[in-house]
Amino acid sequence: MPSSNELLPQPEPPPSAPNGANRLFPVFLKLEQLHVLLVGGGVVGFEKLSAMLANSPATAVTVVATYFSPELKVLAERHPAVQLREQAYQTTDLVGHDIVVVATNDKELNLRIRTDATRQRLLCNVADTPEACDFYLGSIVQKGDLKIAISTNGKSPTISKRLREMLTIALPNELHDVLQRMSIIREQVGGDFAHKVKSLNAVTAELAGGPAYESPAAARWRRRATAALVAFAAMLVLNILSFYFTWQQVWHAASNAEMFWIFVAIGFGAQIVDGLLGMGYGVVTAISLMSLNITPAAVSASIHTAEMFASGASGYHHYRFGNVNKRLFKVLLIPGILGAVTGAFLLSKFGETYAGYVKPFLAMYLLLLGIRIISKAFSKPAPRKKHKKLGLLAAVGGFLDSFGGGGWGPLVTSTLIAGGRTPQYVIGSVSVTEFFVTFASAVTFFATLGISHWQIILGLIVGGVAASPLAARLAGRIPVRWMFVGVGSMVIIWSLWALRKVVMTYLL
Repeated sequence: MPSSNELLPQPEPPPSAPNGANRLFPVFLKLEQLHVLLVGGGVVGFEKLSAMLANSPATAVTVVATYFSPELKVLAERHPAVQLREQAYQTTDLVGHDIVVVATNDKELNLRIRTDATRQRLLCNVADTPEACDFYLGSIVQKGDLKIAISTNGKSPTISKRLREMLTIALPNELHDVLQRMSIIREQVGGDFAHKVKSLNAVTAELAGGPAYESPAAARWRRRATAALVAFAAMLVLNILSFYFTWQQVWHAASNAEMFWIFVAIGFGAQIVDGLLGMGYGVVTAISLMSLNITPAAVSASIHTAEMFASGASGYHHYRFGNVNKRLFKVLLIPGILGAVTGAFLLSKFGETYAGYVKPFLAMYLLLLGIRIISKAFSKPAPRKKHKKLGLLAAVGGFLDSFGGGGWGPLVTSTLIAGGRTPQYVIGSVSVTEFFVTFASAVTFFATLGISHWQIILGLIVGGVAASPLAARLAGRIPVRWMFVGVGSMVIIWSLWALRKVVMTYLL
C-alpha cells in the first residue's frame, strides 16, 4: 500500500540562482516579540518607524536622535511601546536590542553604527545603503491575514512602492473572509495528508477560475433538481402552446415557409456575433428584422422571447461558476425589470399607431449604439469612475432594450466595466439579470400583443441553438477589435439607410 508521500509528486531540486539574481530569503518576523533600536529622527526615520508600526503596532522601539520631527513625535505618542531618547548615538545604546535600523543623514555615523552592530552580532538595516544592510524593509501589501512583501534587492524602492499600490488595488478586500473560511475548512477536513490536499484543491479551484466547489451529494441533488425543473418547464410550455397550435400546423409552417428559414439565418448570425463579443444579439436581430418591414413591436417581442432562452442558460452557468455578485444583481434587478416592462408596454401600445415616428427614433438610437460599439474597438482604458446610480442605469438599459430591441449589453455591461468593476463579475451579474429583464419584457408583449409572431420566435431560437457550438469554438480566434468594427459599421449603415428612407418619404 503506497504511503501518502508516494501519492504526491516528488519535488525537483531547486535550480541554482544565476549570478546577480536576488538571493534574499524572505522571512516574516514576529517583531512585537523583539526590541528594535532606531537611530535617526528625521524624515527617513519617520518612514522607517511608520513601516514597522503599521505592521506590528505593539513593537518595542527605542528611537535615538538629536532631533525628532513633529510627525515622529505624534506617531510615538500613539504607541506606548515607542521610547524617544534625545541624545547622540553611543555604542551602549545597542545593549538590550535585537535589531538595529539606521536612518541618519551622516554616512560616516551610519557605517560606524553598522560596524558596532556587526561586532555584537545584531542584524542591521542602513537607509539608502543596500551594501551595508543585513536585511531590507520591503513594501507591504496587506488584506486582512494576507500579507505580501515586495523587494527589489535594494535596487529601486520606487518600483516596490508602485507594485504595492497596484496589488493593493487589484486584490479584493474579501480575501480576508476567504482566508478565515479556509482555516475553518482545513480544520474540518479529515483523512490522510493526500486526501486533505485533494479536498483543499477542490475547494480552492474557484479561485483559479474553475467551477465552484460542491460536495458529491450537493452535485447529485443539483442535477436532479435541474432535470425536474427543465421537465416541468417543458411540460408547461408545451401545454400552453397546445391551446394555440397543433403539431401539424407548426411542422407545416416550419417546412414550407421561406421566411422561417430567413429567421433561422438571422438567429444563427446574431448568436455568432453575441458568442464572439458577449453582446450584440439584440442589435443584430433588430436591424435584420426591421429590414424585412416587420413592425417594431413584433421585432422587440420576438427578440426578447427568443433571447430569454439563451440568457437563461447563460445566467445559469455564470451562477454555477460563481461569477455573480449578488449585491450588484439585486441593485440591477428591479429597476431593469421596471424599465423593460415600461418600454415593452409603450412600444406595443404606440408602435403601430405612431410607427412613422417610432422607426426614426429607433434608427437614431441604433446609430448612436453603432458609434458606441466602434468606439469600444479603439478607445483606450479610461480612468476608473465608480457609478453610483446603478438603478437608473439598469432602468434606462431595460427600457431601451425593450423599446429598441437591443442595447442592454452594450449599455449596462460596458458602463459597469468602464467604471472599474471586475469584468468577470459584471458579465455574470448582468447576464443573470438579463434573463429576468427579457422574461418581463416577453410577458408584457404576450399580454398586449399575443403570440401571433411565433414563427419569428421559433426561427430565432432554432438558429441561435444551432450557432451556439460554433460560436463557442470561434471565441477568441477572431480579433475582437475588428469584430466590433464590423458589427458597429453594419449597425451604422443600416441606421443611415433607414433614416434616408424616412427623409425620402417626407420629401415625396
